[in-house]
This record gives sequence, structure tokens and C-alpha cells, in this order.
Amino acid sequence: MVTSPSYRWWILWLLFFATTINYLDRIVFSVLVPVIRKDLHLTDQDYGLVTGAFQTAYTIGFVFVGKFIDRFGTRIGYGAATLFWSIAAGLHAVARTPVDLGFWRAMLGLGESGNFPAAIKAVAEWFPPHERAFATGIFNAGTTVASIVGPPSLVWLSSIYGWRSAFVFTAGLGFVWLIMWWPTYRSAPVDSTVPIEPKVGWGEAFGLRETWGFAIGKFFSDPVWWFYLFWLPLYLYDVRKFDMKQVSWVLPAMYSMAAVGSVGGGWISGALLNRGWAAGKARKTAMALCAALMPIAALGVLVPSPTLAVFLFGLALAGHQGWSANLYTTTSDVFPKNAVASVIGIGGAAGGLAGVLFSAVIPGYVIPLVGYKPVFLIMGFFYVFAWLGVHHFMGDLKRIGSPSTQSAN
Repeated sequence: MVTSPSYRWWILWLLFFATTINYLDRIVFSVLVPVIRKDLHLTDQDYGLVTGAFQTAYTIGFVFVGKFIDRFGTRIGYGAATLFWSIAAGLHAVARTPVDLGFWRAMLGLGESGNFPAAIKAVAEWFPPHERAFATGIFNAGTTVASIVGPPSLVWLSSIYGWRSAFVFTAGLGFVWLIMWWPTYRSAPVDSTVPIEPKVGWGEAFGLRETWGFAIGKFFSDPVWWFYLFWLPLYLYDVRKFDMKQVSWVLPAMYSMAAVGSVGGGWISGALLNRGWAAGKARKTAMALCAALMPIAALGVLVPSPTLAVFLFGLALAGHQGWSANLYTTTSDVFPKNAVASVIGIGGAAGGLAGVLFSAVIPGYVIPLVGYKPVFLIMGFFYVFAWLGVHHFMGDLKRIGSPSTQSAN
């Protein structure tokens, strides 16, 4: 099976499935927050602090999980992370106070930090450079598929069995995935025609400007996605006056656009590579197109039409996912496979830190004072700074160990 040409597509399907479960586990809270908020007596500040607990643990986990995955390999690293976050997701069902809920959100965040370092490493192991952004876009679309199928399914499940059952259900999916992952995943066979790559340790990665370029890209883009993930449902409930049934179909509509953006953004840079473009030019052009959408899409908070607002918010989600598919792929363009998960972890920690600040703690205090409009509009311009950071520090995306990078570093 390992040597079959179809095996890597089996691996990609597993990555897609794991990412879908990963996001189902985290969106349960935001989708069912009207019910949970009433049951556990959560204030807006409580909501911000509970989401902040997830983000803080997610950030801390990123610092170490990439190193763990590079040390023990994709199979063990991904399996351990999924087991941990699935247990944590299921134990949300026992929460009785905001403190309980915050603790299990933190444990969920700690485990879920392993998803993207492991998935990107698997793509780097099994896919050639011109297919990596497209493959990343496909598995990354799992985040949006979760947001498409999740809201109506979770609202239905909650209406029959209560909100706690939704957490048990998503946790069970993680165990199903483990049953498929553990017996089938193997490391890619070594290609003797490819030169041996230099070893880049976790500590050494911190000293490379390319690592910080990736981290800046994550710092200024991740909090926007987190803000939409956590606060957009509340915005629709509290400002647009949507009810749970409306949200259960509006969110899938917007995240359907995000899925198109994820796959399409990866396809664009791959198509440019196939036309002979250099990796740096292809990736950064695709990222620039996605970044340009974000300030326009943020205008959804100003338009009076709910339909147009939904479309613009969907455009924002599509732009972010296209951006993300290419930003993640820059790590496998630049770094040797033995360092990809570590760099993803470092960058993910930067994005997680920004998420704590700009999508969890600050909005919980700022939105009650000034409303949603300034926050949406300001975040639309974050991607300009993200692109400039990538451009300045990662340059032409030359591979570590090539003569040009050796002289630069």
C-alpha cells in the first residue's frame, strides 16, 4: 500500500478528515453559545476569557508540539495529538461552571495545536513542491467543511439531546480517525536521487529570518480567522438578530465560500509554478491576491443588507483560507523536512499569541464599548502587514542550504 501511487491521496484524505474533526471540536462552543451561555450564565467577558483559555493553551502547545513531531515522526505525533484533543473535547460535557468550561477549552487547545504541524509535515513528506499548496488547500478545506456541516448538525443534536451531547459526538469522531490512521500511515520512502538535506534543529530554526517571516505572516493573519470563528456567530445573533436556525444555514453558506478559497488559493500558486514561475513569486502573488480581498470583505459590517453582509463575510473567509494554504506551503518550500513541523509550531505560536490578544481577550472588552464595526474594519488591513513581513524576511523562498540562503544567513 505504501508504494502505491494512490497511497498519498489516502494520506491526504486522512489529513482532511482529521482537520475537519479538529475544527468540529472547536466550533461546537461558538455555534451553541446561546444555549451554553444561558445554562452556565456566561457574560461577554466570560466568553472572551473562555476563548482566551483555548487560545493561550493553543499557543503554548505550538511552541513544543512541532519539536515533538519532528522528533518522533508524523505517525506518533499526529496520533498523540488527536488522542489528547479528543479526550479533552469529550470532557466538555462534564463542565458545570465557566471555570470548568475554560479548563477543558484550554486542554482542547493544547491538543489541537498538533494538527497543522503534523499535517503540513505529512504533505512535505508525500507531495512534490508543485502539488503541496494544492494538497494543503484540500486538507485545509476541512476547516471549512466542519463549519459547513457542523452548525446544522450540532444545532439539531443539541435540540434533541442537549448541548453536552455535541461534544461527546465530535470526540468520538477523533477515535474513529485514530483507528484508520495508526495502522495505515507510514513515512514516505527515501528518494536516493534527492540530496541529503541539512539538519535544522528547533533552536537553530529560531535564529533564521525565514522562520520569523513565517511567524509574522501568522501573527497578523491568524487572529482574523479566530475572530471570525469565535465572534461572527455572536455578531449575527446580537447585531443582525439572526436566530439559531438562521445561523445554522448562514454559516455553512459562508464557509462553503471559504472551502473554495482554500482549494483555489492553493491551485493558483501551483498553476503559476507549472507555468515556470519561481516558488517565491508564485506563492507571494497568490497571497497578495488573497490579502487584497480582506479590506473589501470587512465592509460587510457596514452594509445594511444581511444577504450582502453574508456574502462579504464569506469572501473574507475565502480570502483567509487561500492565504493560509500558501503561507503554510512556504515552510516546505524553504525548510528541510526535518524542520517543517518545528517551524510551523513556532509560527503557530506567534499566530496563537495574536489570537489571544485580538480574537479573545481584547474583543471581549472592546466590543461592549465600541461595537463590532471598528474591530472588523481594522482587522481587514492586518493582511497587508502579514504580506510585507513574509516578503521582507522570507525573500524569494529559497531553500535552506542553497548557496543564496547560506550567504544570507
